[in-house]
Amino acid sequence: MTTSQTPRKRHQERILMALLLIIIQPSPIPAAEHQKAEAMRQSEIGQTRPQDHPYVGMWVTADGAIRHELLPNGRYDEARGNRQSAYQGRYEVNGDHIDYWDDTGFTADGTFVDRNTLHHGGMVLYRRISERTE
Repeated sequence: MTTSQTPRKRHQERILMALLLIIIQPSPIPAAEHQKAEAMRQSEIGQTRPQDHPYVGMWVTADGAIRHELLPNGRYDEARGNRQSAYQGRYEVNGDHIDYWDDTGFTADGTFVDRNTLHHGGMVLYRRISERTE
């Protein structure tokens, strides 16, 4: 074993090793940014795909705190309390099943138990009937 390295040389080697570890080690930030960009791209794709199902419209919890608006273009807009558009993204309905892809990358699903009741994320939402007068 040789110990002829100077302290300066050992310090330079440690710095080089630290730099290599930084370069080689993947960063979680770019992966998260990629995931968000992919979710937004997927949402934009869904934006141009009209939905053909009987569930378009406003869905609300009994206390009105959560409101999902299922738009005919395959997008949804969710309000929570006094936060309008708290969550937005795309959705697809297949039979009585709904899948959500939030623009931030979050996914969820739900089941329409009848034409006026949606079970989603531990919540029960009810179809809001329009109060328009014609």
